[in-house]
Amino acid sequence: MNAALAGVLILLAVHALTGAADLRPWTVRPGVPEGLLGVLTAPLLHGSWAHVGANAIALLLLGALAGTVYPRATAGALASMWLGSGLGAWLLGEPGTHHLGASGITHGLMFLLLTLGLVRRDRAAVAAAMIAFLLYGGMLLTVLPREAGVSWQAHLGGALGGLVGALLLRRRDPAPPRKRYDWEDEDEATPAAAPRDADLEPPRPERVPVLWQRTDPPRGVVIPFRARDGRER
Repeated sequence: MNAALAGVLILLAVHALTGAADLRPWTVRPGVPEGLLGVLTAPLLHGSWAHVGANAIALLLLGALAGTVYPRATAGALASMWLGSGLGAWLLGEPGTHHLGASGITHGLMFLLLTLGLVRRDRAAVAAAMIAFLLYGGMLLTVLPREAGVSWQAHLGGALGGLVGALLLRRRDPAPPRKRYDWEDEDEATPAAAPRDADLEPPRPERVPVLWQRTDPPRGVVIPFRARDGRER
């Protein structure tokens, strides 16, 4: 949570300081060697307060979720998400365009959480993946070209960086302790030769007495019934 909040504050501070500056030399410019500098700097830059606000909220929510459940894997995968976002824009973007913003990293966090939920499959991993999908499931579609002016190339590169980071670092964080129930201890204490439900097992058919062969003494008293003619029946 603290790391995600620190990242958001950095984005806000950078935008406040560079709002009136010419950001084009620091953006990703596809296909030209000079544009590779933006691979390192473009995720820190945004075109407007609305742009930085949208990315800041996503970064705070997804970053806090990933950093809480997978602190080590998230820290290790940050480099692949950062570089993947910039390289995706540089390799796939149209010449003459400029790409900037942290949306590639937010997509990387989303795909990191989903992939770890699929490969780890413990309760915390599944819950984190479901929460991430509930909040930002639409990111599964924004890795493809849908809206003009939106860098889907950076989204796709960041998503691939999160996917690769999740696969490589899936065992970096230890699995949460498994809750143990009382009945499991009782099962281990039961001898292996004894059936688990010995008291509930029905007897064998030949051991079940039939009504006309009962050996126990009769219960109660039979009261004779006298008919009107005086004879017992």
